[in-house]
Amino acid sequence: MSRALPKYNKRRVGLAGGAAAVALTGAVIAGTALAGESSEGGGADARTLAGPGTVSCPDVASQLPAIPASAQAEVDRNLALLDQQITEANKRLVDTVGQGGPNFVQNAILGPLEDKRVATVNRIATAIGRTADRPAGLDSLAACSLDTQGDPAAPGQEETGGTETAAPPAGDAGAGGGDAGAGQDGDASGVGTISCPDVAPQLPAIPASAQAEVDRNLALLDQQITEANKRLVDTVGQGGPNFVQNAILGPLEDKRVATVNRIATAIGRTADRPAGLDSLAACTLTK
Repeated sequence: MSRALPKYNKRRVGLAGGAAAVALTGAVIAGTALAGESSEGGGADARTLAGPGTVSCPDVASQLPAIPASAQAEVDRNLALLDQQITEANKRLVDTVGQGGPNFVQNAILGPLEDKRVATVNRIATAIGRTADRPAGLDSLAACSLDTQGDPAAPGQEETGGTETAAPPAGDAGAGGGDAGAGQDGDASGVGTISCPDVAPQLPAIPASAQAEVDRNLALLDQQITEANKRLVDTVGQGGPNFVQNAILGPLEDKRVATVNRIATAIGRTADRPAGLDSLAACTLTK
């Protein structure tokens, strides 16, 4: 048994014919008069005449199958969270105008937003999959773009059109594990290193059918820490006192949430899905 999606998940932004993937656009408020009126819900279509642009993301609600009644509340919460994530990303666009280099928006806003959306759509798929066929391909709706609507980009906010780093291809990673020590072989730069909980020892027995996928994602956890440590060095002196948390540790945690969810999903296809792996996602800076 299923019921219709709530009204706030039925957005359409200027597209006739009910197009499949409709961009949700969050509000941008930069202290000047707004050029448009807010639409309902968290994804408002408002911006300033000379603002930094708005974030546009594919519409997830329109791509979902019939939702079992038992999953409806959880799906609704996560669809609302997708709206909230866009609103927060648009606020960051305004709050960080002029910060960072030419890839700042992609690396510090769009990339982390994609990671959050991957984790959220995976939760939606998992909720539906408990009592119906798990929807496939929702990850393809996670990437967002910066819509400047013809306005020149603010300094340091040019869109690069790609994620910071692609996941390693299948077969290249080898057996994963030991992510707690990745990228932590000393600190010649003096900026510290990132320490993360080790995921591999917390996993149950891994079914043979899931081993390759689990190994790839364990290796990806290592890669994510290595990249974050490189960012520590490359961004020394940038931003304010919360820069490392907001631009490095926070995005790293979002990536790790998405990755450990993929591990749990791989195991859960043929065995009990491991619970609580999200608790291993947060990392710290060790000086």
